[in-house]
Amino acid sequence: MNEKDMVNDYLAALNGSIGNYGKIIAETENPQLRQALQQIRNEDEQRQFSLYQAATQKGYYKPAAQANPTQIQQVKSELTAPQQQQ
Repeated sequence: MNEKDMVNDYLAALNGSIGNYGKIIAETENPQLRQALQQIRNEDEQRQFSLYQAATQKGYYKPAAQANPTQIQQVKSELTAPQQQQ
């Protein structure tokens, strides 16, 4: 496995774990456990961002094009519009 594949694999794993932490934290009642999980998630988010920046600089990862203001507003409107009942 070459460096690019390892970096992309690790990025994918970090992204998955960050999402899973959110689900677990939302269901955790114990304050100490909740705080510990939040700290681990925050550290993984920092690690993911650092790795993302390094991967982008090396050309291992190409992010999607940034959305323009019209696209952003459209998504915001769709997400905040009252849900229609069927």
